[in-house]
Amino acid sequence: MANENLPLSYKGHPLRRKDNLIYYGTMAEKYIIMLQILSSKDQGGIAVADKVSVQLQLTDPDLKSRDRVVKKSEKDSLYAAMDVASVWLERALASK
Repeated sequence: MANENLPLSYKGHPLRRKDNLIYYGTMAEKYIIMLQILSSKDQGGIAVADKVSVQLQLTDPDLKSRDRVVKKSEKDSLYAAMDVASVWLERALASK
């Protein structure tokens, strides 16, 4: 039986979704990843992301939103975006 209180996670970090934004990581850490689905296409009646923006951001609330961005990229699928996001987040958190 699955525990409904456990958040969705990927490689040990939580995932949160709000509309076309997916946040990967936790605000308690120094860095977080923001994935934005820019466009999607229909495959067999299911909307599949085909353009995703990936941003490694600082979680410091005192910075302006554009100053928080450390790295950014665009990928052609959610899978490729999550792959890059997990590497970026692990490296950023390891270099504290």
